[in-house]
Amino acid sequence: MRASARSSVSELKQQLLQRLADRFQAYADLGQMLDQSNLTEKVDVAAHKSLAEHLWCLVGARESYAAALNAGQWQGFACSMQSFDSEDFQNKLETSAAQLQAAVAAVDPWTAAHNELLLKVYEHEVMHEGQIIRHVYAMGGSLPASWVWA
Repeated sequence: MRASARSSVSELKQQLLQRLADRFQAYADLGQMLDQSNLTEKVDVAAHKSLAEHLWCLVGARESYAAALNAGQWQGFACSMQSFDSEDFQNKLETSAAQLQAAVAAVDPWTAAHNELLLKVYEHEVMHEGQIIRHVYAMGGSLPASWVWA
């Protein structure tokens, strides 16, 4: 790969990592606002999940993609969450973000397979962000200012 192409890939990686870090902060901000009662409330629409179910999936994906980045390939989905209470979510949103960031930092050499894994976890974060925005607004709630798409 030419030096200019490597530089562009490196810049793209840094931009993507910054955006992912911004999303991690947005979820941490949401975790600070969590109330036990709003974790299980559902909106009356078809095929709907609770906020807790969305956040459980998000935490599990972060943990699973961290393992995948460490291995260089997908290892399957697993989530370490044992309960659905607001304190656990606050903790796991922060620790899963740190776990994924540490996995990214530890990869050497960085490969196209790592790019693909990083892009997939980013897409997963964004997909859930849209679902959570809809959910919170449907319940009459509000979101932290860090939720730029809300």
